[in-house]
Amino acid sequence: MQLGTRWGLGDEPPARLAENVIAAIREVEAEIGERQGWRWTLTWLESRPVVELDDGTTIRQGHDGTATIEQVD
Repeated sequence: MQLGTRWGLGDEPPARLAENVIAAIREVEAEIGERQGWRWTLTWLESRPVVELDDGTTIRQGHDGTATIEQVD
């Protein structure tokens, strides 16, 4: 696993992310609304992005390029 970067909820995600991953990030942000101080963390696993929000919500890009959202109950 390789650490990427962190950015605030609602801020611009890293440009190197695929459009479908950015769309998934925007979908989650629209669903949960504004949360003061929450941040996203980008890491890379097997050269694919894994984006995790402070509440544990995770977006992963699969081998086929699809982005999936995993939300914690």
